Amino acid sequence: MTYQRILLKLSGEALMGQQQYGIDAERLMQYAAEIKTVADRGVQVAVVIGGGNIFRGVQAEHFGLDRVQGDYMGMLATVINSMALQSALEKMDVPTRLLSGLTIQRVCEPYIRRRAVRHLEKGRVVIFGAGIGSPYFTTDSAASLRAIEIEADVVLKGTRVNGIYTADPEKDSTATRYTEITFDEVISKNLNVMDMTAFTLCKENNLPIIVFDMNSQGNLERLIAGESLGTLVTMAPGTDAQRTSAAQLDAKHSGLQPLVGNQPEQA
Repeated sequence: MTYQRILLKLSGEALMGQQQYGIDAERLMQYAAEIKTVADRGVQVAVVIGGGNIFRGVQAEHFGLDRVQGDYMGMLATVINSMALQSALEKMDVPTRLLSGLTIQRVCEPYIRRRAVRHLEKGRVVIFGAGIGSPYFTTDSAASLRAIEIEADVVLKGTRVNGIYTADPEKDSTATRYTEITFDEVISKNLNVMDMTAFTLCKENNLPIIVFDMNSQGNLERLIAGESLGTLVTMAPGTDAQRTSAAQLDAKHSGLQPLVGNQPEQA
């Protein structure tokens, strides 16, 4: 299956590379190059990136800080990472827009759904920073919500491992990888894909998730080209929900269904 519009979820911790903290320039440029390759193929790319390489909101309570304050600190960390990715992409001549769930006028646009979609239609990579702008929600939840709002075809979750396993492959050498699994199976087997809020959003909106290894060069392009990589999470084969979702995707690609109707021109 090919995709016209994707939401790429990246881990902030992955930006550390071999470092213990912060942003590894080599890893940052690798990610930017991968995104550029896909964007050059005409795929509309939106990105959500975490902030775990700088600060996680859940850390606040361990420091004796207020959890809400900590979550806002974590949101600002995602903005820093988003700005770094935007700069890296623009160095490669990739038009990019950074939209934030928090109002930070000096460095990014406020998130407006129609504006985000218009940027995508114009071929710009759109980066969503600051999560959804509210505490107690992870960047996984932000990725799921934004993907649904912009009518993305799929959520691509780039990780350090090449899919979903029966156990943690970094700890259990006998763990085996699923090539495809249903939402219900993930829940029943208690597999760690996303937090439950994010996962439920995708399930209820028939939005497939692909978990894959983003650190291996060329994987993102091969995935977009239709190669079977990682693990696909979807509705049970043959269900009405899956058939409806497939029909909607085909309609998008054939041009029979506009992505957004009655949308005003945005700069």
